[in-house]
Amino acid sequence: MKAAASFGILSSATKAGLASESERANGRLNQSVCKWCYRAMALDELCAHAAKMGIVSVELLTKDQWPTLEKYGLKCAVGSGICSIRDGTNRVENHASIEANARDLITAAKKSGVPNLIVFSGNRGGMSDEQAWENSAAVLNRIKARAEDAGVTILMELLNSKVNHPDYHCDNTPWGVELMKRVESPRVKLLYDIYHMQIMEGDVIRMIRDNIGNIGHFHTGGNPGRNEIDDTQELNYKAISKAIADLGFDGYFAHEFIPKRDPMTSLREAVELCAV
Repeated sequence: MKAAASFGILSSATKAGLASESERANGRLNQSVCKWCYRAMALDELCAHAAKMGIVSVELLTKDQWPTLEKYGLKCAVGSGICSIRDGTNRVENHASIEANARDLITAAKKSGVPNLIVFSGNRGGMSDEQAWENSAAVLNRIKARAEDAGVTILMELLNSKVNHPDYHCDNTPWGVELMKRVESPRVKLLYDIYHMQIMEGDVIRMIRDNIGNIGHFHTGGNPGRNEIDDTQELNYKAISKAIADLGFDGYFAHEFIPKRDPMTSLREAVELCAV
């Protein structure tokens, strides 16, 4: 993984110190971190810590937050704001706002160097899979050309409907893959959340290997509890990280767990664990 190349307004001494410590994260994965997991910490503070650890991105930020990352030499791997988890692509009544938000954010993402934007399927509410695929494909097919022209990828996130997001529609890999087939664009991919898919289907490494062509991004999280990705939980993140790196994946691999211990110690340990 590439260490952050520039630290903007930071002093020369600080830059040297950050560059030295960032060597801990050398590896084949571009590691990122999700800001919402550190709500009590200012964005600037998280950015400084992330750069020091060799993390290359802080993500799930709105476009007004993207400029903050520049002075730390970081990217925002995934921007947010196209739609909400509950009110997503599967409902035709959401399509006008999704298209308007996508037009605005794709343009802004291209200008700011944000490579991905997140979308959600929305909740089922009694809707059939077939209707949800049809509706979701319709709106994604209308925005994909703009994304392709801009070089920005739209990521449909896979979330569990068993624990965290009851009734969410895109809650398993085969469902997401079928949607990808109906859109068929190099700029529309799945966000494979390892924590969520462990809850829904398990068999994580094989599922990733079999579907890597449809996956554009990864999220981590310890199961059970969505906490540290250490030996307190059931997923082997060293093996998972190595399997993803061995596939030649060159996107971003983002930490999205809620720390129970000192947050920056837990994040640092996660980065080191996944530096394969």
